[in-house]
Amino acid sequence: MRVSFYVFSMKNRQVFSKKIKLIGSILLGLFLVVNLLLAFQAYRFTYFYESKDVPFKKLDDMSVSEKLSGILFGFKFPKRTIDTLPSYPFETVSLKNKAGLQLEGWYVKADSVAKGTVILFHGHGSCKQKVLAEANFFHRLGYNTLAMDLQAHGHSEGNVCTIGYQESEDVNVAYQYIAKLGEKNIVLWGMSLGAAVILKAVPEYHLQPSKIIAECSFASLSDAVKGKLRMMHVPETPVSQLLLLWGSAERGFWGYSHQPAEYVKGITSPTLIQWGAKDPRVSREETLQLYENLASPSKKLVVFENSQHQSFCKSEPAKWEESVTTFLEK
Repeated sequence: MRVSFYVFSMKNRQVFSKKIKLIGSILLGLFLVVNLLLAFQAYRFTYFYESKDVPFKKLDDMSVSEKLSGILFGFKFPKRTIDTLPSYPFETVSLKNKAGLQLEGWYVKADSVAKGTVILFHGHGSCKQKVLAEANFFHRLGYNTLAMDLQAHGHSEGNVCTIGYQESEDVNVAYQYIAKLGEKNIVLWGMSLGAAVILKAVPEYHLQPSKIIAECSFASLSDAVKGKLRMMHVPETPVSQLLLLWGSAERGFWGYSHQPAEYVKGITSPTLIQWGAKDPRVSREETLQLYENLASPSKKLVVFENSQHQSFCKSEPAKWEESVTTFLEK
C-alpha cells in the first residue's frame, strides 16, 4: 500500500513539475516576444527614413497590413518633406556638427537694424518649415531669424534621432554660427523636442543666450516615453522603462539620465516656459518641475488653456504674441 502511494505521489510530482516547466516556458516566451517587439518600437521611434524611400502616410491612408505592422513593430517615420519656403528673402545656411553631419537652416535678416537674432528649433519628426509662423512673427518684431533642421530631420543629414541627447550639439553649432556674425543678442526658441534640446545645450556648452523661450518641453526622456504611450492608450509601466532601456542600448546613450528638468538647474538666462493645458503628452507636473528647477532669477510660466501639444502661435495667436512680445521687451 505504501509502495502504491509512493508511486502515485511521484507521478503527481512529475505532472506538477511538467506543468511548472510549461508555464515557465510560456512566460519566458512571452517575455522574449514582448521585448523583441519593444526593441523594434524603440528603433523605429528614433530612426527617420529618407522621404524618397518611405513616403509619409496618415494613419487613415494606410492599409490594414501597414497598420498591423506599425502596431507590432513600430511605424516607419520618413523625414518631413519641405514644400513651403520663408515669405521673406532668405539665405540657406549649411553647418556641420561634430559627427560630420550637414545641418540646414534658413537665415532671414530683419528689414532694418535688427534687435537681435532668434534661433528656432522644431519638434520630433518635424522640420524648420513647421516653425515659419513663429519665425515670421519674430521677423515682424524686428529680429533676424535662423530656423534650423535638427539632425535626421528635414534637409539635414543623418537618420538617427536621440530625442535631444546628442542633438544639443546642433544647438551649439547654430549658436556659434550666429555669434561669429557678431550678434550679441541671441534668443533661443524651441518647441517640444526643440525646447528640450535647448535646455540641454545651454548649460552643457556654457552658452549665454539673452533669452530662452521653451514650449512643451518634457521633463525627462522617461516622461516623454510615458507621454507617447498615453497617446497610444498603452499602459505606461513597465512598458515605458523597457522602451527606454532598448532605446538606450540601440542608440548608445543612457536615456534615463536625459532630464531637461535637471539641466535647467544650470540655466541663468531669462527664460519663458510655455505649455498647453490640454497637452496629452507633457503633463502639468512636468512643466511645473521644469519651471521650479530653473536657476534663472528671471523666469515666467504661461499656460495656454485651450491648446494641446501644438504651435501656440497658431492655436492661440493673440495670447502667444502678447506673452512673447512682453517677455522679449522686458
